[in-house]
Amino acid sequence: MTPVIAQTRDELAAVRQGVQGTLALVPTMGALHEGHRSLIRRAREIADVVAVSIFVNPLQFAPHEDLDRYPRPFSDDVEACAAEGVDLVFAPTPQVMYPTAPEVRVSSGRMGTIVEGASRPGHFDGMLTVVMKLFHLVRPDVAVFGAKDAQQLALIRRMVVDLDLPVRVVAAPTVREPDGLALSSRNRYLSGPERVTALALSRALREGEDAAPRGAAAVQWAARAVLDDAAKTDPPLELDYLALVDPATFEPVDDSFTGEAVLAVAGRVGTTHLIDNTPLVIQPREA
Repeated sequence: MTPVIAQTRDELAAVRQGVQGTLALVPTMGALHEGHRSLIRRAREIADVVAVSIFVNPLQFAPHEDLDRYPRPFSDDVEACAAEGVDLVFAPTPQVMYPTAPEVRVSSGRMGTIVEGASRPGHFDGMLTVVMKLFHLVRPDVAVFGAKDAQQLALIRRMVVDLDLPVRVVAAPTVREPDGLALSSRNRYLSGPERVTALALSRALREGEDAAPRGAAAVQWAARAVLDDAAKTDPPLELDYLALVDPATFEPVDDSFTGEAVLAVAGRVGTTHLIDNTPLVIQPREA
């Protein structure tokens, strides 16, 4: 089935007016891979109509980041959507999404300035602004996001609650390559040796998860050891952060913490910025 493609606000409004039943939105920046497809399949399970947005949002890129080279294989993306039975693709240009330079934007608050936000100032404000606009334009009943971007997911959930948005947010699990690397549109930037180095991110998370029965400090120590070794490889992993955080607020937890947490990591291999995380349950430290 070939999806309907809407590129303007009027085209989208005309399609949306004819929708019967519940509509699920999967917001993406394109370059769709198996991780995106898993989100689409989850959306199909919970809604009558599935819409995918494809828009590389300039507001969430800093001047030194990869906006210009971010992959935009639109024809391939439409084929992927067709294969997954998507009903509607909304693919606006920057001029459609931002007819004028936006003076008013969504503030991500303190949560948007810590962890990934500390490495990418302003990123989460730009992300929330475009998600808010997509929610208003597409008017979904439910929106599906990947758990790989855990801080993004937490911020979107907080925005929905704080601003009383009539959208249910559903998370889908991280999809990984057979070697453990989390799927990302940026993985295509990696050379063979860089990819080998990048595997340290998922390996560190596994080591941290295995250490959860020994307490929060053990989790961070085990993960840090893997990352320290990766910093000595050729090419090296340049660590941006390793953080053990509360999944709702992304505030770091202390060594006495017990309960549900997220171990989040990000680093740069060559010129490619990669993120990953895993949920875990911290057990009381053994006496």
